[in-house]
Amino acid sequence: MAYEIDEQKKVGLGLIGFGIVFTILGVILFFDRGLLALGNIFWLAGVGLLLGWRATVQLFTNRSNYKGSASFVLGLFFIFVRWPIVGIIFEIYGCIVLFGGFWPSVKVFLFQIPVFGWILKIFCSGELNFMLKKNSTRQSIERDKVSIIFGFPSTQWMF
Repeated sequence: MAYEIDEQKKVGLGLIGFGIVFTILGVILFFDRGLLALGNIFWLAGVGLLLGWRATVQLFTNRSNYKGSASFVLGLFFIFVRWPIVGIIFEIYGCIVLFGGFWPSVKVFLFQIPVFGWILKIFCSGELNFMLKKNSTRQSIERDKVSIIFGFPSTQWMF
């Protein structure tokens, strides 16, 4: 196995899974405040065990993550003061901001899952190639427009 996972990380992954399940159940059961609170506690404990407590504190207190941390904590506060819909919205936004840098790693991990990864590669690679071709065509057209307007050959522009 390329990446060994110890017992603490397994427990952390389990707690994150329970946190997500309790949060989804809380949303399905009309934003039940107790289930949402349990989901948040399990999720935070799981992240702490998975990343390590010091890395978790550094993640939440990093200067570039203040917006996500404040949004997540504000969402917790709204859930505890019985405004669960507003709290969930703030928490989702906070998680996206906090863990936005992990999406490329998640994408690589998902592409390595045997059957699911193959399906993702088929659908995502075609879309990605189309988007890349579209952007490169747009950049070459813009480059040609600039070169025509200013009278420079387009080979001098390197963007």
